[in-house]
Amino acid sequence: MNDLESIAGAIRKARKEVGITQADLADLAGTSERTVRAIETATGNPSLAAVVATANAVGLRVAAS
Repeated sequence: MNDLESIAGAIRKARKEVGITQADLADLAGTSERTVRAIETATGNPSLAAVVATANAVGLRVAAS
C-alpha cells in the first residue's frame, strides 16, 4: 500500500467513525464532494491543500516523514 492509499483509507475510516457523509465532509473542508471522493479513493489529482483540509476536518493531521 502506498502513502496515498494509506491517507485515503484513514480519511474514509475517520469520516465513517464520526458518522458524516462525503457531502458533509466536503462542506466542513471547504471543498467539493467530488474532491472528497477522489481523496477517499486515491484517484484524480486533488491538491495537497484539499487533502490536508479534508484530513483536518475529521481530526487527522498529515505529516511528512
